[in-house]
This record gives sequence, structure tokens and C-alpha cells, in this order.
Amino acid sequence: MSGNLGLDLAGTVGRRRTGRVDLLATPTDLARWTVAAGLLDTAPAVSGEDLTWAVAVREAIYRLASAVRGGSPLGAADRELLNRAAERAPAGVRLRDDGGLERTGDLRAALAAVARAAVELLGGPRAALIRECEASPCTRLYVDSSHRRSRRWCDMRGCGNRAKAAAFRARDRQDGPARPGPA
Repeated sequence: MSGNLGLDLAGTVGRRRTGRVDLLATPTDLARWTVAAGLLDTAPAVSGEDLTWAVAVREAIYRLASAVRGGSPLGAADRELLNRAAERAPAGVRLRDDGGLERTGDLRAALAAVARAAVELLGGPRAALIRECEASPCTRLYVDSSHRRSRRWCDMRGCGNRAKAAAFRARDRQDGPARPGPA
């Protein structure tokens, strides 16, 4: 959805500035997310310490991406934490006999893949394409890979649809009461 696994992890917090919603509130939430994000085929064991580490990686990615987006210097502590997370071997992938893909590993291996994706984004040319959703109160970051680099929302099905519906209702109110249609 965001165009990068690192930004997908950062996006597990919604409404960062108002009414914060954390989708990784428990170790079980994090284990499920690794499968939903396509990092692993089976939910890994996740401890409280693992959750704390994942949240630290998530927040470092968000701060670094926000800094890149705003043209600010990258925080040294966040860079170090992300680099440390990316150093570990990522989850294993294997081609099965039936031609399908198998993804295996533990939580730290899954987070290594996320951290590597974030490092490649933040340190590469696509960093200039990081945007924040314009829908209020969404704060999700995404990579604008649209043809004209004019994408405004993190997701058309959610934020984009709500914004367009609100704009339609506002225009409709300006036009006055509904006119009766043909009988």
C-alpha cells in the first residue's frame, strides 16, 4: 500500500498527531502483521522484548522518512538503530516443489527485511518520492510512484475515497437544495 515495507511498518500507527491508533499493541498483533505483510508464511513467536524492538524500528523509520521528506538531517540514533536492524540476515525464501514460494524465519529476520527495504528507500533516489497522506487525520507515509508524481492519498479505497466524497458533499451543499428530477 505504501510502496515500501519500511513505510508499511511505520504505517501501523494511524493518526499520529490526533487520536493515535497503534495496530501493533500486542506481540500477537506483530506476529499476525508479519504474515499479513508477506514477510513470513507462519506467524513467529513474539515476546514483549521483540515487540519493543519492532516498535523502536518502526518509530526510527517514521522519523527518518519524515526527516528525508522535510529535508532535515537524519538522526544519528535512528540511523544506527535502523542499520543494526538491517544487518541481520532476512527471512529465508525458497521455491517449493509445486512452484510456490515459502518464507521462513523468526521475527528478527522479518524485521531485517523491513529495515533493509527502509534503508534502500531512504538512501536511494526514491526517497524524494516520500509523501504524507493529505487526508485528515491520516499521517501515513507512502512512495508516490504515480506517473505525474501527483498522488495525494495513501490509498484511494480509504483516504482518497473519503476525501473525494467529502469534496462532493461540500460542492453539493454549495449548489443549494436538491432539485427535483424528471418524473
